[in-house]
Amino acid sequence: MNVLEEWTALVCRELGVDPARVDREAVLDLTRDVAHGVARPAAPLTAYLLGLAQGAGAAPEDALERLSAMARNWEQATAETRKDA
Repeated sequence: MNVLEEWTALVCRELGVDPARVDREAVLDLTRDVAHGVARPAAPLTAYLLGLAQGAGAAPEDALERLSAMARNWEQATAETRKDA
């Protein structure tokens, strides 16, 4: 078991989360997209917000894909917003 797997297992146990519900690779991909496409500090904040959304009932796969798409299109979306301002 590597450190990331061990940490994930321990955090899941501490928080009472079923480890089978954790798609670690998808969350890491999301935070990578956000860190590179938006800003590094936005990555942990986005992961936290994703967790809040899922706790409130958002579908995990849908939320991950929507946020990843937003991060990948950040430059284009903000350029259009700035142009309209």
